[in-house]
Amino acid sequence: MINIVVSNTYFYKLDAKQWKNKTPYPPLGTLYAVSFLREHGYSVNLFDTNLLEDPNIITRYLNEKKPKYFVLYDDGFNYLTKMCLTNMRDAAYDMIAFGEKNHCTVIVCSSDATDHYDKYLDKGADFIIQGEGELTLLELINAIEKQQPTESITGIVFRKEATTIVNPKRPVLKNLDDLPFPAWDLVDIERYKAIWKRSKQEFTLNIATTRGCPYKCNWCAKPIYGNRYNSHSPQYIVKHLKHLVNTYHVQRFWMCDDIFGLKPNWVQEFNTELKKEHLDISYYIQSRVDLLLKEDTIDALVESGLEEVWVGAESGSQKILDAMDKGTTVEQIYEATRLLKEKQIRVAFFIQFGYLGETNEDIHKTITMIKDLIPDNLGISVSYPLPGTKFYEKVKDDLKLKANWTDSDDLAMMFRGTHNSKFYKKLHRFVHKEYRKSQGIATLKTLFTSTFSIKKLKSILKLCYYIPTTTVFNRFDQNSSKYNE
Repeated sequence: MINIVVSNTYFYKLDAKQWKNKTPYPPLGTLYAVSFLREHGYSVNLFDTNLLEDPNIITRYLNEKKPKYFVLYDDGFNYLTKMCLTNMRDAAYDMIAFGEKNHCTVIVCSSDATDHYDKYLDKGADFIIQGEGELTLLELINAIEKQQPTESITGIVFRKEATTIVNPKRPVLKNLDDLPFPAWDLVDIERYKAIWKRSKQEFTLNIATTRGCPYKCNWCAKPIYGNRYNSHSPQYIVKHLKHLVNTYHVQRFWMCDDIFGLKPNWVQEFNTELKKEHLDISYYIQSRVDLLLKEDTIDALVESGLEEVWVGAESGSQKILDAMDKGTTVEQIYEATRLLKEKQIRVAFFIQFGYLGETNEDIHKTITMIKDLIPDNLGISVSYPLPGTKFYEKVKDDLKLKANWTDSDDLAMMFRGTHNSKFYKKLHRFVHKEYRKSQGIATLKTLFTSTFSIKKLKSILKLCYYIPTTTVFNRFDQNSSKYNE
């Protein structure tokens, strides 16, 4: 049997913010690639880097397995891999060198390699797979094994006589149900469970019901699955969930789609299929506020076990939403949040500061929206230019000194915006404090009209910290020039 080692290049421990959360997920996209190769008769070993210290650990493994092929296949469902963090890029370079030293054919499929293929070829990779990789990877290995030409394979980048050859990209998979289930059996699930236990949260596995996103937010990169949207059937997903529930005794899931339940009536059919199989699960998703307002979507989500929704609110300023080509309105953010809260569904906001043209008035509108709606969770970032986006094209001339964050907590402004990095880092802390203060005050108001809980008590007690350390936005606004120095 031909020996293949498939690995990924994300290391939670090299991203302090993510490792601190203690909520790691297995590399789902990598597991799909492994199972696809196995289904076609290849012997495949998985080397999961997610929970490891550094890439040097793989040297002993490669020496032991002596694979013919060393495949670095990143989890395209993990948004952190799309960010092309330099910590992970450096780790990938090291792993390529280890593969080269062991005389492997080194194949790389990742967002960063798709965007920066020459950098990876310079480091010794033999082939780069651009975009969705399962079919390309199989065709490439088949061709090499049969000693057939590889030059015409769609979706690959390679060097020929010191010239970089970029072949056309392969069309994306349409019938996702043709894919076998991911190779969960090769994952050390108990190790993941042990880390989740330290987070004091219920253990959660990741699952994807779709690939791609049809929306055109001009800052959002889609290097792996593209602007197309293809979906598994509800029957496939429920069968997959049943397997995970029965095999690993897990009841909670992160639906890691860019957009969950976009296909008409998909959520309703999913709810029906869960009931047929008597599956009682809970899950959380990413979605859009306009999508959530369609028909009976929220009701079907609630019935099927939805626990929390992360929405790309981004800004409380309609001017900024329009500049982003977001396609949503501030009014929809307010309405969707109200409806979800009425159904006891947790609502979390992704917020993005620093977009081109943002003024202090726009910032103020965003803070006001957060304080008005008081989401259950908040993720704040600054605008981050990624190759392949319209936003990147607008600011790429500013990216000479720094074009990628080191880790996901970097938050550096890499282009010339209204304010500098120092300002936005202070704003990041300020908004979180204002948000926690608003949460505490809202909880205090309901103290005697709702069920008591330790969580509510903690929220109220935090006011003792947040009220003295925060000021009204106007004072922060007045000092903005000082924070830009």
